[in-house]
Amino acid sequence: MKKVILSVVAIAALGLTSCKNETKKVEDTTTTEVSKEIAMTDLSFGVRGNCGMCKSTIEKAANSVEGVASANWDVDKKKIDVSFDDSKTDAMTIHKAISASGYDTEKVAGSVEAYDGLPGCCQYDHEMMMNQSGEMKSEDHSNHDH
Repeated sequence: MKKVILSVVAIAALGLTSCKNETKKVEDTTTTEVSKEIAMTDLSFGVRGNCGMCKSTIEKAANSVEGVASANWDVDKKKIDVSFDDSKTDAMTIHKAISASGYDTEKVAGSVEAYDGLPGCCQYDHEMMMNQSGEMKSEDHSNHDH
């Protein structure tokens, strides 16, 4: 009977020891993930557009790029703020994704085919200023029911 009890105690001790090692591995993984978050890059650049529907399309295009954590386009300033992991993507890839959806950026002209497919209120003036300070208000299209 003593041998059975000693065997059970030995097995339990080995089980607890192996659980401790697994816990340490999880902690190491968490530390690695935190350091990846520190590598985020913030970028702002101009994007032409008019209204809330433009905002949705522009942000969706930017967020579709792998590595983009967030994108916020300001209707009044015609400017997008993007936060991304520069080990997974770069600024030009984000510019190209937005232009493919039909919108001009500071560096890439929008796709003509995509622009022609935009709703009428989203077909912006190709000469409009981008990346403004926001002091001058553009036409308010926030009340559009689309």
